[in-house]
Amino acid sequence: MSTNGMTIEQALAKAHAHWNAGQADQAEVLCQHVLAQWPGQSDALHLMGLMAHAFGNLDIAIDHLRRACQAPRVQAVYLSNLGEMCRQRGLLAEAEEAARRAVKMDNTLVAAWNNLGIILQEAGKLDDSLACLERVLALQPAYPEAHNNLGNTLKRLGRLEQARQNYEKALEIAPNYAEALSNLSNLLNDLGQPGDALKLARKAIAVNPRLSDAYINAAAVEVGRNNHGEALRWMDALLAYAPLHVGGLGVRATALRHLGRLDEALADARRAVATAPEDGEAQNVLGEILQAQNNTADALAAFERAARSIGFASEKAMVNRGIALMECGESDAAEAAFEQVLAQYPRSAAAWFNLSDMRRCKPDDPAIAAMEALVASDGLHSKADRTALHFALGKAWLDAGDADRGFAHLHEGNRLKRATFTYDPVATDRWLSEIISAFPAERIQAPTVAVGGSEQAVFVIGVPRSGTTLIEQIMASHPSVCGAGELSILQTLVNEAGPYPAIAAKLDAAQQAVLGQRYLEKIVPLAGRHNRLIDKMPSNFLFAGLINRILPDARIIHVRRDPVDTCLSCYTKLFTREQLFSYDLIELGLFYRSYERLMEHWRKVLPPDRFIEVRYEDVVHDIEAESKRLIAFCGLDWDANCLDFHRTARIVRTASINQVRQPLHDNSVGRWRKYANHLAPLLAALGVEGDSAIANGAVRTAQALGPVPLSASGLASGPVPVADPVVHASRKARAKPTAKRGAMASLI
Repeated sequence: MSTNGMTIEQALAKAHAHWNAGQADQAEVLCQHVLAQWPGQSDALHLMGLMAHAFGNLDIAIDHLRRACQAPRVQAVYLSNLGEMCRQRGLLAEAEEAARRAVKMDNTLVAAWNNLGIILQEAGKLDDSLACLERVLALQPAYPEAHNNLGNTLKRLGRLEQARQNYEKALEIAPNYAEALSNLSNLLNDLGQPGDALKLARKAIAVNPRLSDAYINAAAVEVGRNNHGEALRWMDALLAYAPLHVGGLGVRATALRHLGRLDEALADARRAVATAPEDGEAQNVLGEILQAQNNTADALAAFERAARSIGFASEKAMVNRGIALMECGESDAAEAAFEQVLAQYPRSAAAWFNLSDMRRCKPDDPAIAAMEALVASDGLHSKADRTALHFALGKAWLDAGDADRGFAHLHEGNRLKRATFTYDPVATDRWLSEIISAFPAERIQAPTVAVGGSEQAVFVIGVPRSGTTLIEQIMASHPSVCGAGELSILQTLVNEAGPYPAIAAKLDAAQQAVLGQRYLEKIVPLAGRHNRLIDKMPSNFLFAGLINRILPDARIIHVRRDPVDTCLSCYTKLFTREQLFSYDLIELGLFYRSYERLMEHWRKVLPPDRFIEVRYEDVVHDIEAESKRLIAFCGLDWDANCLDFHRTARIVRTASINQVRQPLHDNSVGRWRKYANHLAPLLAALGVEGDSAIANGAVRTAQALGPVPLSASGLASGPVPVADPVVHASRKARAKPTAKRGAMASLI
């Protein structure tokens, strides 16, 4: 056979020469001539497939490769490339079949074993992936891509130190290997080393300015540090050259969600899903944003689609589904959802954490043994997972009546969390003093400009775990009251207005009214038909004086609880947002004292018809009297539904998510006393005298340590997701590791 005077072999050789010289048109013409004379010629089909792939026509490329691989004596490398292309298309079953055929035909073909290892990794067959990639390195020890890919599989297996060694080995062989730099960045972020992680991501971008995963990993660092504005800048840089990058749109949507810009976040998430409808990560992000908008039905549908996807998104989606059900009060369905996660992903720290929070464990509960085995092994994905498991075990052992074991885990979990951030205690105490100075009685009493509708706003404030969720739930059971949860609206407006509390002296009455009107514009759509809306962001206690100035008719309800009970409850919780004061017993006690000093000031200067206090213990002992007092304070008629608060169907998104669904009881009043011997540093910092058994255990005093700082980013809390273990997709955005192929380039 011949084509234009050339044999088939000569035409193919010339076609390859043209392709390698960058002359795609000439190469394609020659391949078409070959196929015109020999329609199933596998070499021509294979080259056509490589060219289609290079130009981004993946479906056409796969079609060519499928036809090439139908030849009786197909080359193993063609099957390997078909497997890789199918992997890129998400056709993992077909990809695995082709790659296995390739290595069966030629068991020395390194690239084929490498591609099979990547395919198995993405299919979740991690042990098989490990065996393949170890075989690659046995055949070719100095293969940097194989070390990188083995690192990815080991990371998925939770063998983080071994993963790190393989990434570092890849970089030892190829110091400017951008994908390995990016993947090591991702790993270090999981290990709680965000500074080093960001440096490596920057270096990867310097080596390859178009490596999308490196931008995503840099953004992941910033999301994890609550620097969402910086995360947006990284994503804008990525999307500037790849405007429809699905991962980039998803991370940008997540950062926008954290900033409270939900409409923008939803637009980005929908764009990502439209670009790649089968992408599980994109569906997950869409679900998280819909849930943040309280659109639970559509959120659950998105999580269901993500759970059915192939790849790394399924576990996250299944956990998010359980969290959504838990927030809606569907406890049985949520518990079943988390058990389903564990049946499929037994190392899921997020599922164990949320399941532990939902139910009380007994000493012989198999869940405790399973969690103990997991935390003792090297099978956790990240330091955050290990932290979450220690908190889950702490709660489980306290439920089971073993305080020694419970606090051993709580101390370790808090230690791990505390090691992930730094702050300046003296600066925070100074800041609280500045707030007090910025709002003297004269400023509070100065004339204000009326803000129409400001009576609609009700603020429930206090330290986390003091009973704010209970008070909101009681009041939201009134038909005229909307419980909006922990809103970041006020914090955002304050940040935009300028440095706080310095803005107090800079805003005149008219400017204050404008700020108040902007707040009302944000909450009116949330309130709907309700006459009152509760903003239950606990950290709004920082702004109580400002609230009174910008919303003169707003009510402020300060919830108080026994200081030691409050601090103990904080110490046993892993919060969704950074409560920087909460993870060390002494710092926790010192913060509480600083907080009390500020609240004493508000108590003195704020008008009693706009600011009242309620004690958690008083509500427990006489819920009807206290509830009637609160409803009357808000200018509403009494409604008996408030007494059946635990039956009220609404979304709850705080650390008290499960307790608020139960009838009121006094089990938590004075709870700290049975754990006093574990709380000596806290008692000393609070200045509380314990019994003689703990009196000598106070190792440091409040005076010796000074004040504790408060994170100004808010005090919201909630269940722990996979992506922000401490969750709500929040989650922290994490990039899927880059799987360097190797086989394709050697053929082109």
